[in-house]
Amino acid sequence: MLLDLTTFAVSFLLALVLYPRAIATLRRLRSGQVIQEELPDSHQQKAGTPTGGGIVFAALAILGGLLATAAGHAGGLPSVAGLVAGGVIGFADDRSKLRVGTRGIPARLKFPIQLVLAIPVAWLATVQGEPQLFLPVTPWVVFPLAVIAVVATANAVNITDGMDGLAAGLSIIAIVATVLFLPGAPSGEKAVGMTLCGALAAFLIFNRYPARVFMGDTGALAIGFALAAMAIQQGVLLLLLLVALVFVLETLSVIIQVAYFKASGGRRVFTMTPIHYTFHHEGWSENRIALTFWGAGLLSALAAVALVRLQV
Repeated sequence: MLLDLTTFAVSFLLALVLYPRAIATLRRLRSGQVIQEELPDSHQQKAGTPTGGGIVFAALAILGGLLATAAGHAGGLPSVAGLVAGGVIGFADDRSKLRVGTRGIPARLKFPIQLVLAIPVAWLATVQGEPQLFLPVTPWVVFPLAVIAVVATANAVNITDGMDGLAAGLSIIAIVATVLFLPGAPSGEKAVGMTLCGALAAFLIFNRYPARVFMGDTGALAIGFALAAMAIQQGVLLLLLLVALVFVLETLSVIIQVAYFKASGGRRVFTMTPIHYTFHHEGWSENRIALTFWGAGLLSALAAVALVRLQV
């Protein structure tokens, strides 16, 4: 535990030093966020805020994993592969948004790319990992679910990343719960997870309301790929639904809204999705939404820890 806390602290301090310089660089590169027209006026004011800040915490976590591997700490490669795969897709998407002035890589193209890159990540996590709790010991069941979990988690984090501090705080909670309090995390995976959380905590200082930088798809997809890889490697793939419950609910709100809108000819279940925007329309401040959702995320993560400890 002392080594894990030291890793967190060193990563936090490094990121704290790097982020002001990274933000200045992103500003010089004119990497300002493009805000969707349908979002509230309070979000339109954020247009131009530098995005792509996830490159710092993703890079530090990759470095932490590689150093741990070189030092003989096994188990870091699946989550490092996840960070690289998700980060590359996210970076390309962020660059597309800025250069083309659209919403980025079209979903009909981005989803297949995610699926293809999720395959090696899921394979690494499966072959280097533990048998899955609550699932039969057969690759014909586990591996397809692992691939789906990687893609689904990446998109769930990306969907949730729409409000200052929200996704970063929830990610820290989910990753800490996974690598420290759920069984089976090897030392290399812990190194990646705690490096990522330390850097995310520093990022949160600059991403809390009013945000000075956004993580962008670079950060959100990297987090999602890595978090799923960690859960798969530890054999707690199904528990990811509980550990990351707020991410799941945010995604479900979008799916329900779109399905009902099409089936009903234009009616809506929620004022706006993802569901954090509905709370915002009801008058909740961004800080209140973030703190409330973090609290819900903490409770669901603790429930997952309690459930798995009853089984082992």
